[in-house]
Amino acid sequence: MSDQATTAAEIARRAKSNLALALACLPAERRRDMTTFYAFCRVVDDMADDPAIAAEDRLAGLEAWRSCVAECMGNGDPVLDATVLLPVRYGFPREWLVEIIDGVASDLGRVRYEHYEELLQYCYKVASVVGLVSAEIFGCRDPRSRDYAVKLGYALQLTNILRDVGQDARESGRIYLPLEDLRRFGVTECQILEERPGEGFFALMDFEHERARALFAEADEALPALDRTALLPARMMAQVYREILEQLKRRRYPVFRERCRLSALRKGWILLVHLGRAWLARSIGS
Repeated sequence: MSDQATTAAEIARRAKSNLALALACLPAERRRDMTTFYAFCRVVDDMADDPAIAAEDRLAGLEAWRSCVAECMGNGDPVLDATVLLPVRYGFPREWLVEIIDGVASDLGRVRYEHYEELLQYCYKVASVVGLVSAEIFGCRDPRSRDYAVKLGYALQLTNILRDVGQDARESGRIYLPLEDLRRFGVTECQILEERPGEGFFALMDFEHERARALFAEADEALPALDRTALLPARMMAQVYREILEQLKRRRYPVFRERCRLSALRKGWILLVHLGRAWLARSIGS
């Protein structure tokens, strides 16, 4: 990071992300550690994407952070110094943090995935592992929560990919959609890179939409009753992204014109509804 004094809280505040909203329901200590972890994810992602820095320098920066995480060693950066302590505090494998860095580092090349299974491997590193770490910080007790985190990570990342098809192509020449799917629906890379969607493109997006919807359903099935309250932030994220996914389909994928998102009012309502349900469940339980 260029600003060594930047704190996790400042990064979260600037990002104004859906996850930052969801963290509002956590107890203070867990919220602090999730804010640290979120900032870590944000920093390494930004490190990989910064066009003002040469690709080899970005890769070197990521490798330096990777070494610190792997060796449980700080470097004076407040975000990294706090993050390397999380595996010790919560007992999750340090390799999970390494996998996240490896995942974002893969964005530095010419991003193409031939098969859906290859795309899922990428989604696992940049989203499902984020879910696995989050579940530990949330305080989940049922081992099945890890399956929920993995499935939900796939669903969230695929939704992100669908929403950002145009932005990824325009800003970095990346195409995350599997090339075998493009061929199946008669879509060329040039059509996406030049923002010329045809009927085949909309059929392709419908196909990927159904995949994402199925992944959300699989996550629902994996959600263990014991950890429903602990996973409240994840469940809020699931609803936000589910609604974005359905908005994409309803509006016929305007991905080359705008980035679909929920209003602050709608996201606030989702937060209030989930908090109310959690409060009611605790009241009935007591």
